[in-house]
This record gives sequence, C-alpha cells and structure tokens, in this order.
Amino acid sequence: MPAKSPKSAASSAGSKRRDHPEDVSPLVLTSATQELFGCCADEDVTGESPYKLLKKDNIIQDIKRRAAVSDFSPVKQIVLDYPDDEILLVFDRDFTYGHSFYLVLTPEAKDRILNPPEAEIPEVVDCEVNKTPEPKQWISLGSELEIDEESFKETREKLWYKFSRMRRKFGAPVCFFDRNTADVRDGYLECASYQDSRFSIKQMRRDCGMQAVPTLQSSSAQTQWRHHRNMFTQYKPRELIEEEIENVLQSESLKNFCNSVTFSVLQALQQEEIMNVFFDDWKALEASPEADNWSGKVSEGMMLYQAFTDQTYTKDRRISCINWHPTIYGVIAVALTEKKEEWFNESTTFDARPSLIVFFCFSDPFNPQLLLECPDDIFAFEFCPSDPNIIVGGCMNGQVVLWDISAHIMLLQGTQSSVKKVSVDTETFDLGDNKGNKTPVVRYCAVSAVDSSHKARITDVQWLPPTFEVTRMGNPVENKYNTSVQVVTCSPDCAILFWDVRLPRLLSQYSSDGRPIADQKTQMTPYSVPDTFKHLDRTWKPLFRVSLPKINTSGEYAPLRFNFEHYSDNGDTERKADENDDQSEIIPGYSKLRIPSAKTHRALEDVNTKLYIGTEDGEIVYIDWKLGKDDSGRVHSAKPLHCYSVHHWLVNTVQRSPFYKDIILTTGGWNFAIWKEGVMDGPIILSPSSEQVCTVGCWSLSRPAVFFIGKDDGSIDVWDLLEKTSEPARVHAHITNAKITSIKPWSASPKQHFLAVTDDLGMVRVFEIPKTLYMPSRNESASVKKYFELEENRLNDYLKRDELWARQKKEADDLNRKMEPSKPVKPLQETEDINMNEYSDFLKLEENILKGISLWTATADTQ
Repeated sequence: MPAKSPKSAASSAGSKRRDHPEDVSPLVLTSATQELFGCCADEDVTGESPYKLLKKDNIIQDIKRRAAVSDFSPVKQIVLDYPDDEILLVFDRDFTYGHSFYLVLTPEAKDRILNPPEAEIPEVVDCEVNKTPEPKQWISLGSELEIDEESFKETREKLWYKFSRMRRKFGAPVCFFDRNTADVRDGYLECASYQDSRFSIKQMRRDCGMQAVPTLQSSSAQTQWRHHRNMFTQYKPRELIEEEIENVLQSESLKNFCNSVTFSVLQALQQEEIMNVFFDDWKALEASPEADNWSGKVSEGMMLYQAFTDQTYTKDRRISCINWHPTIYGVIAVALTEKKEEWFNESTTFDARPSLIVFFCFSDPFNPQLLLECPDDIFAFEFCPSDPNIIVGGCMNGQVVLWDISAHIMLLQGTQSSVKKVSVDTETFDLGDNKGNKTPVVRYCAVSAVDSSHKARITDVQWLPPTFEVTRMGNPVENKYNTSVQVVTCSPDCAILFWDVRLPRLLSQYSSDGRPIADQKTQMTPYSVPDTFKHLDRTWKPLFRVSLPKINTSGEYAPLRFNFEHYSDNGDTERKADENDDQSEIIPGYSKLRIPSAKTHRALEDVNTKLYIGTEDGEIVYIDWKLGKDDSGRVHSAKPLHCYSVHHWLVNTVQRSPFYKDIILTTGGWNFAIWKEGVMDGPIILSPSSEQVCTVGCWSLSRPAVFFIGKDDGSIDVWDLLEKTSEPARVHAHITNAKITSIKPWSASPKQHFLAVTDDLGMVRVFEIPKTLYMPSRNESASVKKYFELEENRLNDYLKRDELWARQKKEADDLNRKMEPSKPVKPLQETEDINMNEYSDFLKLEENILKGISLWTATADTQ
C-alpha cells in the first residue's frame, strides 16, 4: 500500500491547483482564436510578458459570429457586463488554474495584476549590532568513544620498496621509435591493472548500510483447463409452510417496506416507460449528422466508407466468402449462398435461383459490375497470385471450379465504356430472363469430375505459391515457370486434395479427337467461354489425396480450414538468371502449360510441408501432407503430429500472421487462440470465453500487434497486444444486425486502409481503418516478437509445474496407499448375507414408496 501514496498526493495536488479566485476564469483557446486575437502562445505572449489586453467589442463580435463554437462563450454574460473597454487576458504557462489562459473578470483584479504593490522594506535600526555567538562549554556524553572506534588508524607497518636499474644500462644511449597514435585511444598507453592469480585477499568483514522497504511485485496468471469434467449439482427449494407465509404477509415490517418503496418503484417504472434511461446521449450526439462539422473531433473508431447490396442477387442470401481484387482499386468479389432456412423450406413452389459470385466497385456501389456463374453455391474462392484473372472456387457439391475473367478486365478497370458491348453475350446468359440486364455473366471454364471430387461441401481453397510445386507423393520441387499451377482444397469428408491445372504430359501432344493441338492464343467459344482450361472440364482429377486419421482412436478428422507456410525462394539467383538466358523463352499461358517430367524436377528441401487444420469439433491438427509407403509398397498418409482441442465448436479461421511465418491465429466457438509453429505443447495465447460466438478472425496487414475478431451478434473486437492482452482494445458494436460471416482487410495505399465486413443478410460494408490501427509504432515488430517469446516461456514453465505437481500427487498417493492397513478379506458367506440384507431393505423402501403414491396392489403384495 505505500506505493499508492504518491499517486493520491499527486491527484490531491492537481485538484487544489485547479481552484481559482472568483475574479479569474480559466479558458482554453484554440490556435485559430489565438491568431485572431494576436495572443499566440510563446510568440505574442510569453512567460516573461504574459499579459494581453483584448478589446471588449472584438470579443462580443467573435461570440456573435461563432456562437457556441467561440472559446469565449462560457464567459459571455460576464463580458457583456464588464464596465471597461479592455479586458485583461493572462497567459498561464505553468497551468496554475488548469488551463493555458485565464481571463480577468473585474477591473480591480486587472489593476492589481498589472500594478502589483511594492514589497515593504523593513527598517534597519541603527542601534542594533550583530554579535557573533560565543561557543558554549563542551560537555562530554560519551560520543567521542564511538568516533574514536570508527576512525581509521594505521595498525600495520608500512612496506618499503626500492627500485633500481642495472649498472650496465646507466649512460646507455636511448633508442626512440615511431608509434601510430591510432593504435590506442587518445594516443595514451595505459598499464591496466589485473588480478594476480597467485595470491588473493579474503575479505573477513564489510560495513554496509541497508534500508528495509516493501517489495512490489506484479504478476499475472492465465488458467488453462486441460481436462474437461462433467459436473452436476442437485438442489432442493426452500418452502415455507402456510403458517409461516401468513405470518410474513401480516408482518408490520413487510407493510412498512412496501409503503416506503411503492412511490420510488412507480416513478422508476413511469420513467422507463417514457424514455430509455440507459441511453448514452453523448454517443448519440457524436454520431449525429451535425457532428461531422464539429471542429476538434478525432475519430478513433472505424468509419463506414461504402456499403454494397443488390435486391436482385443478394436479397435473402448470405455471403460465405469475400476477396478484394489484387490489382484493381476498389473492386471486391463476394460469393452468395442460400440460407439454411431455405434449404428446408417445405413450400410447394420451388424457385431455383442461380449460384453466383458478384463483383462490386466503389464507383458504382448499387449495381454489380460482373457475375460469375457457378454450378452450385460457392463457400470459398481465391484469386490466382500469378494471374488475378484466374479464379478458383469450391462448390457445395464438392466440385472445384475455374474461371477466366481476362476478357472483362477493362470493364472492371472502367477505362472503356464500350467493353460491355463486346465482353459477353448477356442475352445468352440472362439469369433472370431480363433483356435489359447489362451486367455481364461469365461462365466457368472448367469443373472437376463429380466422381473424383469431394463428397461434401468445400470449405477452404488456396493456391500454392508460385515458388514451388508438389509431386504425386507430396514432395516439393522447383517451379520452372514461377507460376501458380496447383490448388489445395479441404472438405468435411475427411480429406485434403491437391489439384494441378496443367495438362498431363501424355495428352499434351494431341487433343481428344487425335488432332495435334495448335499453338495459338486463348480462344473464345461461341458462348463467350474462354477455353483456357477446356482440357480439364468435367475430367479434372486431383493430383493426390491426404487423409486425416485420428491419432489415438479410429476415425478421421473433418477439416474446415487449413493453412500452410508460403515458401519464399531464397536460392541462388545467379543460377536462375543463367538458366533464363539459356532458355530465353516466354512463360506460356495456362492453356499451354504441361506437367513436366519427373526427371527434370529439382527437389526443394527447405520447404515446410506441415499444415495447420481446423476441424468440425474445434480441434487444431498439425499434419505433414507428404505421403509415405508401408512395407507392402502401398501409399498412405502419415498420422497427424499433434492434435489440440481448444475450441468448443467449429473452427472458422486458421490464418498465418503476415509478419511472422510461425505465428497462426485460430478462431472457433467462444474463443480464439494464437499458436507458434514448433511449440508442440499447445497455444501460446488462449483467450477467455466470450459471451458471443467468434465467427471469423483476421490479422492486420500493417500492424503486427493488431487483429480483428468478428462475433455472432454483429460486433467486431479489435485486439492490440501492445495495449491490452486480456481484453480487446476496442469493441465496435452493432456493425450489423446479423452474424458476421467474413472479414477481409485491404491496403489501398500507405495512408488508406479498408476492412470489408459481410453478414448473413447479404450486405457488404467497407470500413476505413483509423490511423491508430494501421500506423505501426516504433519497434512494434520486435516488441510483439518479444511478447510471443515470453508467452512461450510462460507455457513451458506452466507445463513443467503441471508435470511436477502430477508427479508429487502420484508419490503422495503411493505413500498413502502404503501407510493404510491391509483390510481383512471377508468370507463369501458373510458377503452374501450383507447383500441379501441390503436387498431386503430396498424391497421395504420400494413398498413404502408405492403405498405412498397409491400404486401398491394386492398382486404386487403377493409377488
């Protein structure tokens, strides 16, 4: 408690410092007001010359012109009643009264400040003579003995040393030589002392002083429930008999209490009926339209920048996935799916609505710019990192779909108005039989074979980075053309599939009808469908399949989300440059790419082939995608390396940090967790359970310490690990009235960052992220990395203590078991007699209960 006394003293001093006389009024003057009246701080008025006389008429004109916005509005009536023409303004540099300026309200106070009274000089009497005090006689009280004991006295005889030189060196010539002054600092040669190991002095006694002070320690703990146990509680209500109830109702204390609180209760009910007493008027004032013109307002929250919706396509639908276009400003794509209520709708009329991916842009938020036709509802899609015109998606029926929107890129960029006329035949693909619909519809180029696809909906799909590719055994090899050509998908059918968009080498020379394939550019079919992936349409099969067997039990894990490390090629750039010079060939399009021969592959040993997977049961699985062979030569998937059950429900996010390749964020159920790859003992950070379900999460693209968590009630929690670690730094409530389904950040420029939020009602909202959330602080990356290391050490210490406690408990149990006396073994006849007696007691209890509820019959009695 002594540590809090300075704080309380400082607060009390601050409160006293803000008290001011009645003839003085502290003011806060903005920079605009200071320039207007010529009283700029440290320029027009300083600490040496703090006074400024203001014209009364100028102050009145400022109050009339700016009204309540004027800085002199609090003292309006005092200024009007002031008798003189000039009012004194004083610059309070030391904040004596709590602000930087104060206004003198009376002419008397003005005169007293401008003309302070002269200090009185005390008169010196000539007769007084300063006398030097005479010393008193010394009276010994014994202190000289203590001084004598503490004084230093020489008790050891002094040592005498004699230094001499050899006789033959007397009178010898001296030989000087040159030395570089840079060899030592300041040109000074120092004979530094050193400790001689041949002898040492043992210190027997040391005099030192100390002061006992209370130690202040700040510590925190994060409880981790490693074992879940089912608990129950049985309770019995407390009931009063009729006499007790009557006595309570007739008691005088109850009547007096009801009479005393009746008026207050009725008044509270009346006020609550008239208005909401818990409504925050200040927040409502800040959110009003007039607040936009309020000078001095600084918004620290996310501001709504744009909203997208369409009554034709997004009405009564939910948005399952969202992605920003990688290269075009302000273009966003969303995947629409039917709601679960409509799946089980038993109405007789069946209205088949097409499955679509809709493109919106900032320039025209009310009209979709492009529509992608899908064979079924899409739950996940992604732009190709090598070519943003190529899009891959996963359907509800388990098929994988590919689109090519290269013919519509000018439309999305908005550079030519005539692109709409030649981009696509809208009458051929008019989804609503509306001839006036001008939104182009793009048909998919290829779809995977039904028999080789997933058996359930695809919940996540990602492109492999262009730095590598994998073989049929899952081994990473060099990507010759540095182009993304492989896709990874997962589904709750307990499988992860790898796909290759290139044409197999056996089919590369001839087409399906036996004719050689001509070397030409991507062609357009009569229905405006590019044949970029014509060789894959309805025949596309996965490269290999990764199953997910459970570690300790039978069965398999059902994945919903996955994440892998994006490999960055740090190899020999000179070697690649030489190869490119020798080949001197242009990278072909996707329609001409062929799967190379296995002999030409160069294996990459430094690629991380581990996956983090989130399952339906809230588990986080860590597995290697590479396949192996058993003794019989059969190919099989390896068992997962680890499995942790930290989420109570579906895992909806598994995302790697854009700043640290070994940090992963997962959300699911009522909490989120942060993992560090390589730490196999659990998450390094586990949030407490919240009241609402966490539906989605994502990292910030510019700040390592910031991430966003979407909730089931339509709110977004903004976490800043440098500001708070036990609770969100900001909570943006009522972002939407429905469940948030997707969150996607986007960095438009270094000074403009957006966050796209979608919900169950088919609405897309784009918020502008404030500067405090996208501008990193100094050394933020190092600070967050240090924090993760501390959390890792804390987890290791906790596990060591847990293991120690378990071992100690086991040893105590063994000791108690040895100390207990051995119980005698009862004979068989005695055990049977005890059992029969217990059974007889049970029959008697049963008879009494049945008789009490009038269910005992003569037949039962006879039996």
